[in-house]
Amino acid sequence: MRIIDLLKSDAIDLNVSVSSKSEAINKMIELHKKAGNLADAEIYKKAILAREEQGTTAIGEGIAVPHAKSDSVKAPGLSAITVPAGVDYGAPDGKPSDILFMIAAPMDGDLHLEILSRLMVMLMEPEFCNALRGAKTPEEFLSIIDKKEAEKYPDEVKNEAPKKEGYRILAVTACPTGIAHTYMAAEALEKAGEKMGYPLKAETNGSGGAKNILTKKEIEECDGIIIAADKNVKMARFDGKPVVKASVSTGINKPEELIQKIVDGRAAVYHADGSQQEAVDDDEKEGFGHRLYKHLMNGVSHMLPFVVGGGVMIALGFLIDTLAGNANVGGNFGQTNPVASVIFWIGKAAFSFMLPILAGYIAQSIADRPGLLPGIVGGYLATTGATLSSPTGDDSAVSGFLGALLAGFIAGIIVELLKKAFNWLPKSMDGIKPVFIYPLLGTALIGVFMLLINPIVGLVNTALSNGLSSLGETSRLLLSIVLAAMMATDMGGPFNKAAYVFGTAAIADGNTWIMAAVMIGGMVPPIAIALSTTFNKKKWTKEEIKNGPVNYLMGLCFITEGAIPYAASDPLRVIPSCMVGSAVAGAITSLFGCACPAPHGGIFTFAVVEHPLGYLIALAAGSVAGALMLALLKKTRKEEVNV
Repeated sequence: MRIIDLLKSDAIDLNVSVSSKSEAINKMIELHKKAGNLADAEIYKKAILAREEQGTTAIGEGIAVPHAKSDSVKAPGLSAITVPAGVDYGAPDGKPSDILFMIAAPMDGDLHLEILSRLMVMLMEPEFCNALRGAKTPEEFLSIIDKKEAEKYPDEVKNEAPKKEGYRILAVTACPTGIAHTYMAAEALEKAGEKMGYPLKAETNGSGGAKNILTKKEIEECDGIIIAADKNVKMARFDGKPVVKASVSTGINKPEELIQKIVDGRAAVYHADGSQQEAVDDDEKEGFGHRLYKHLMNGVSHMLPFVVGGGVMIALGFLIDTLAGNANVGGNFGQTNPVASVIFWIGKAAFSFMLPILAGYIAQSIADRPGLLPGIVGGYLATTGATLSSPTGDDSAVSGFLGALLAGFIAGIIVELLKKAFNWLPKSMDGIKPVFIYPLLGTALIGVFMLLINPIVGLVNTALSNGLSSLGETSRLLLSIVLAAMMATDMGGPFNKAAYVFGTAAIADGNTWIMAAVMIGGMVPPIAIALSTTFNKKKWTKEEIKNGPVNYLMGLCFITEGAIPYAASDPLRVIPSCMVGSAVAGAITSLFGCACPAPHGGIFTFAVVEHPLGYLIALAAGSVAGALMLALLKKTRKEEVNV
């Protein structure tokens, strides 16, 4: 086994400053731990110290190679440091050691002796040691070792399999909205791959469609694929390849772990026909709740363009009618001025597809393409309130958002059951089942189901809508605070999405004050962080201060995800601060009676908000409150900040 197979870049630290032998040992053990070589660092340290008690492992001429065998070693490995000032390691020649390697070996075999012997052969050459001392990066350090090892052991290099060209690992990232998380995960994975020496290409399934698409050749030649997504992605193309599945947040926060699973061969092979085990990340087994969430988010992500596009156009219709002096025309508001009417009804048309699309893509997520038609039909029937006695629709039986949710999940389950029921048909019928049998029977069954269930869900939906409309000032205030705070809780995660979906559903029922609290709650966190990085620099790193101003724009555009990197670095202080700021903003929107008919757009929709001045005050007050909380909770950084 070659040295470069055991020594990774993240187990190398160059030009470190240690004042004692004990400090040097701790540093190298920490590097082993970082590289994932140890199951228990303390037990391994005892083995190292026991070996040192038998006699120093310093060789002389500035070299020391501490080593030990231990049950605590998960994988054999090396760590290495260079110490320009040297450290007293008890060398026989009395000289300080400035190049130190530490060997971690399992109990079985004598691997440590083999590696020790190989290192000694190479370290006997002063030119080689001087080159290691002069290395500027871990990659250069490894390159020097690789070159010398190839020179000393040429037969091993000849027998090595040729290194693969192109991307070793591929990835697909996707979040429900396809705005920020998708691209953050892709960037984190690509950077981690570059750092670890495994070229990685990430396909992003964002709101503008798939970008950087993986080619058939790349998929065939790669070692494995990482799926970091909170909605379903096209998987059939990965048939027969090792696949690791994880949430998009894991792709952002733990990219090295995901890559390492592919490298270590711990990824299960994915089979598109579902007859064999599907790959699932070992640390993130998909439970029922997570699968439910992914199906829901698949529907939400496809619904959002209809909600945003249609909602903003409806709001523009209101704005144009207001500017034309028709704000008090009652039920025809938004339709009185000819231009306003055209824009309003185009927006209405787009908005009317919201619930059928939601249901259709939930069903597709569960049952693949055959579930799309039954889901859309079920969602449409939820909007019309169709019943057995009134198939064309009954206003009192409109089940709305709740009915569409139910239609999507039931339609998907129905089609999945149909697949099992018709599994006995011969292979020759495989082509006709997904385009005829499943859609036909699935649509008929979901249709009958919705005709039966609409009256019941319609009553619940009507009661909920009436209840929200009739809430007193205290109840509205409390709900506004809770929803706004939820937007800042996980900034694009389940709580954030739950609040947003609730807000968009409420717009359809005319409760636009809910969306006002939801949107302001999502705008505050990035702006609060931007204010803090601008006026309270001592709390942040140079990199955080440099990137802070971008959050002004992201907050104003209602892109809450701009706050994620800051929250991830200090969640226990940043998240509560942002929640307080958002809650303050939500409370003020309620006190001023603000309402927002547009489901997205941030500051660009303020013109159509009821009581826009109060809305601006809420945004400013919430952002300042969040920044003040950050000033109170975040610790001052010890190092001097020069910007």
